This record gives sequence, C-alpha cells and structure tokens, in this order.
Amino acid sequence: MKKYKHYINGKFLFGSDYFESLNPATGEPWALFPAANEKESEYAIESAHKALFHGPWSEYTATQRGKLLHRLGDLIAEESSQLGDLETKDSGKLRVETRAQSGYVADYYYYYAGLADKIQGDVLPIDKPNMRVFTTREPIGVVVAIVPWNAQLFLSATKIAPALAAGNTVVVKASEQAPAALFKLAELIDQAGFPPGVVNIITGYGEPCGRILTSHPKVASVAFTGGCEVAKKIVKNSAENFAHVSLELGGKSPMLIFEDCDIDAAVNGIVAGNFGASGQSCVAGSRVFVHRNVHKKIIYKLKQASKNIVVGDPIDNKTHIGPLATPEQIERVERVLEESIDQGAELIFGGSKSKGMRAGWYFDPTLLLCHDQSIKCVQTELFAPVISLIIFDSEDEVVDMANDSEFGLGAGVFTQNLARAHRVSQKIRSGIVWINTYRAISPISPFGGFKQSGGSREAGLDAIYEYTRTKTTWINTSPEPMANPFVIR
Repeated sequence: MKKYKHYINGKFLFGSDYFESLNPATGEPWALFPAANEKESEYAIESAHKALFHGPWSEYTATQRGKLLHRLGDLIAEESSQLGDLETKDSGKLRVETRAQSGYVADYYYYYAGLADKIQGDVLPIDKPNMRVFTTREPIGVVVAIVPWNAQLFLSATKIAPALAAGNTVVVKASEQAPAALFKLAELIDQAGFPPGVVNIITGYGEPCGRILTSHPKVASVAFTGGCEVAKKIVKNSAENFAHVSLELGGKSPMLIFEDCDIDAAVNGIVAGNFGASGQSCVAGSRVFVHRNVHKKIIYKLKQASKNIVVGDPIDNKTHIGPLATPEQIERVERVLEESIDQGAELIFGGSKSKGMRAGWYFDPTLLLCHDQSIKCVQTELFAPVISLIIFDSEDEVVDMANDSEFGLGAGVFTQNLARAHRVSQKIRSGIVWINTYRAISPISPFGGFKQSGGSREAGLDAIYEYTRTKTTWINTSPEPMANPFVIR
C-alpha cells in the first residue's frame, strides 16, 4: 500500500502515526495516511504563520499571487484525470464525475487568480475638514480549511483559492476519510512554486488535530464544510482564539414540483438532485414535494427511470450510482428507512443494499412516499440515494413545508409559470434556489445557506470578504499642527 506524507512548510514529511483508507468499491484497504499528532498540527500552523509575516509571500504583490494561482489551475487541469481517479478509488465517487469535477476545479483557481489584484477599498467622503480617509482590505491571517470527504478537491478550492488570492496562508485539514486527492494536490502546489508554508496539507482525527487547528492562538480564521455537530465543536474551540469561523453545513433541500412543470425536466431534476453523486451531496434535493395533480405521473416516471439506473463499479463509465463511502452509512440508511416505514412511509422502490454487488457498500436508488414531514427520512440528512416524496395541494402549503426545516442550503422549483418562479424563490428560506434545473454551480456564483446550513458564502466575490478585514486609514492633510485636544470647537 502507498504510504502518504504530510505537506508542511514546503516539505513532504512522514507522520508519526498512520491509518488505513478503504476502497468503498471493494471494502479493502489500499493506502496509508498520516494522522497528525499535536506536534505535527502545531508545526503546520507555525509554518503558515511564519510564511505570512516573514517569508517571501508577505512581499508578493496581488498580481504575483494571481499568477501563482493561475499556474496552479493549469497544473490541476493537466492532472485532472489522475486527480479524479484518486478521488474515485478513495471515496467511491464515479470516475466520470470526479474527472469532470477535477477539471472544473481549475476554474475556481483561475477565477480567484483574476480577482487577486481587484480586492480594493474606498476613499470615504468624510464629514471632517482636512482629513483624507480611505479603507483597504487586508488578509485576515492564517486560515485553517477543514473539508469533508465527499468532494475534497472542490470544497478545498472554494477555500484555498480566495484565501490565497487575498494574501493569507492556509493549513488544510483533509478529511481522514478519502484524503488521497488532496495529497496529490499538495504535489501540484509544490510544483507551482508557492513559497514554503503558504499552503500546508495534513490529515488527522478531531482529537488532537482538529482541536488544535481550530483553537490555536495563531489561527485567525477557520473555514469548515461538514456537519452541524462538528461545527458546534469548532465554534466552541474558536472561543480560545476568537478566530473568524465560516461554516458551510448540511442540508435537507426541498424540490417543489408544480402541476404546470415540464414533467420530464422535473423527473430529471429529481434524479440529478438525489441520485447524482450517489446522493452524497450537501445539496441533495431529498425532500420532494409534488402537486397532487401530477404526482402519479412523477412517481411512474421515477419508477421507470430507476429501472435504467446502473449501480456498480465507479470506474465503469456506464455506472450511474457507485458505492457509499463507508459501511456506517449503509447501516444508518437501513435503520432510518425501517423506522420511516414503521411510521407509515410507503416504499415505492429500492430500500436495500444492492444485491448484484459482491463487495463494497452499495445501496439501491430508493423512493418513499410520505404522508407528512414528521417521518424520520424526511427529517434526516441521509447522504444516500433516497427520495422522500410528499404530495401537496397549494402554493402556500408547499412553501410552508419547504421552509419547515432546520436547514436552508438549496431548493429546486419546477414550474413553467415565470411569475410563480419569482414569487416562490423569494419566499423560500435557502441560500440557493434553482429554477427548472438543479445542482448547477460556478466559481462566479456564491454558494451557502441559511439557518443551520451555515451563513457563510463560498465562491463568487462574496468569498473574498470571508478572508479579508477592512483597515481604515486617517490622514490629516492640514498644514497646521493638530489642535489642542482639550479645546473643543
């Protein structure tokens, strides 16, 4: 098995401790990854801190930073196939998806490369004579980026790229589940020519690695994508250093299918929103609300579509749904489905592990018809190819149901009524609303949610503001000395 190394201070270093990574398609170990201990975690932070204030990076112009980011984007594009293959082997995601996504990740680095020298402040029309006052946006400091296993290259790009464009240094904590692609990214960062310590990539468990990274006094910002429970621990840890915390958390996104929708488009949207990435997506549209007048057509077409879905080896280009990332996910899905059916949910299709696969953690595409939102599967983010479908009768009713969730990340609306599309999208409490499409993303478009989906934004110009702080400078332009402070005029 390949033995990976930490990337700290521009060097690849063996770890003190290692753990096995399992291939979800086979259930067999295939690589060893270093589990960062306290000393290694602190070294990564100290290296980033030194690079921020004392290394050549501190003297780089914004244009120079942009050129380095562009060079990294080129290298990612060139190596997208290998990056995708590594992510597939380590996470079980489809190779056709990981290769395409790896190539698109390069665009995030290109986008922020272009923004690097466009981060600017303002001259203020101040209300006092002889004062020239202006603002600048300066790097926040050492940024810790913590990413989950389901899209590590993409979710690290939405943090690394804007953080570096703004002039920060970064410590990336790759997920201990499926971190291989990020260690390959470390090689490309090194090859691109970033100075030592500017980007450090390690992995490890919450204790001690995660705790140290989120509470260390030299960490200024923590950018986290993941679940609410871990986020709560990060927020508590940040009380030790008062680091800025940006959160992109989970979701239980609604899809609203109105009676005037294009039926085929709606079905394709439901399939994409729930069976794409094997359902292992934070924006999975797993609460599907369908108008009573079209629910029979929608269910029929979903049943027909499910018969053509191929569950199998993620390396095979004909596969539509690959394995789930861990055996614990299978156990959790089975437990929730059993409870949901006991509560009255009707199983339309699926609902079990894939019988055609001898090894690995595969689960069949599943549809449950639910009478209301109290059923367990409607409330639980499953990270599996499972749809919970609920019938509705009116627009007001479905908007209320869509908003009746602790989450607010994404939402989908399928209607051919333009006025309704605008009206409903304004009423839905989520950070992203897709109309007659689903799961579309872009480096140009902000990504993030409301409520317990987190309030931060990744991608777009908004992300730059997560990694900068405003400095205000006052200049007295009067030729006279500063007035006596004890004489008030």
